[in-house]
Amino acid sequence: MSFKELGLIAELLRAVEEEGYSKPTLIQELVIPTILEGSDVMAGAQTGTGKTAGFTLPLLQRLITGSKNPAQRSLRALILTPTRELAAQVGENVKTYGKHLPLRSTVIFGGVNIKAQVKSLRSGIDVVIATPGRLLDHVGQKTVDLSKIEVLVLDEADRMLDMGFIRDIRRILALLPKKRQSLLFSATFSNEIKKLAADLLTAPKTIETPRHNTPIDLVSQKVYPVDNKRKRALLSHLISSQNWRQVLVFTRTKHCANRLAEHLESDGISAVAIHGNKSQSARTKALGDFKKGVMRILVATDIAARGLDIDQLPHVVNFELPNVPEDYVHRIGRTGRAGNEGEAISLVCIDEHQFLRDIERLLKQKIPAETVPGYEPDPSIKPEPIFKQGGRHFRGPRNNSFRQGPHRHHSPKGAKRS
Repeated sequence: MSFKELGLIAELLRAVEEEGYSKPTLIQELVIPTILEGSDVMAGAQTGTGKTAGFTLPLLQRLITGSKNPAQRSLRALILTPTRELAAQVGENVKTYGKHLPLRSTVIFGGVNIKAQVKSLRSGIDVVIATPGRLLDHVGQKTVDLSKIEVLVLDEADRMLDMGFIRDIRRILALLPKKRQSLLFSATFSNEIKKLAADLLTAPKTIETPRHNTPIDLVSQKVYPVDNKRKRALLSHLISSQNWRQVLVFTRTKHCANRLAEHLESDGISAVAIHGNKSQSARTKALGDFKKGVMRILVATDIAARGLDIDQLPHVVNFELPNVPEDYVHRIGRTGRAGNEGEAISLVCIDEHQFLRDIERLLKQKIPAETVPGYEPDPSIKPEPIFKQGGRHFRGPRNNSFRQGPHRHHSPKGAKRS
């Protein structure tokens, strides 16, 4: 099937062709005609499936074909995302696919000066891509009017709930017209998601692509057993000995991300950390430097597990395994995209063996393990639990350079909302 057969207008087909796409992905093939006919949609789609274009293309077409006078602009479409990075990525998609249409869009999220966003909104906007917190800031300042929204998209709804945005989402829904088209995209259909969908959607069409709990075949996975205190040395060894040039490294905490980036720099490996406590300008610069090759290593918390689109990323490393198995799939899904081969490495200490078992249970497969000579785990070390308290992880009393304690972790005063 071609994009033309999906019923897209010439301007959108031209934009798609200029991006080098000839055939729609499965999720695009299923959702585009459904959205074009005006139905509410509840779609199950994992990251890397092309879902963003799946809702962006028909959304733009419905706006342009349903517009009586494009010169009289009003905010008619709202796309909500859980993170700033995903908002920026979706915003780029809207601009890319809408470049031949007389529609205007803008992205609003926290961590940047609100004045520029106010100016953009006042200039006349058709589509807003936003994170919930900053959108509500604009609502409070009366700089955005949601009363004429025709299409609402809730992207990565499961992540929204994981990050505690449910109250913000419900506040936003209360401000929207009752008569609208609503589209919900989620990687999973938990009971919480189904409850949200019942409140959000009207007679929705449910679309779910075949689930692939295992990452795509082009991603090779490997586990390196190692003591926690030797993970940093092993990572430096792997990067240097195998001459890795572009590596996305995941940690569980912001503190560990900062410390690891500093340690890699001290080993002569250019590295930068990206997480929620970084300013938006610092996060944007870090990602830009990484994509351009200025920085070899990007150390990230799970804020980067979804939403970051890095072309031909060859390596992903789990410096610390996530305690939620699905997050492992999202993390390593950053590589092996668009037909390119990728490698996913996990450095696993004895404290993380239960996390590993949970991941393998989800994947329904055993991940191959290989011990690096000189970095063999000490069999005398006993496992200690990795606790979770208030959304933060920390270990027991063992002394190691990456230990997290509740007394060391406090949210900074005046922390900005996403």
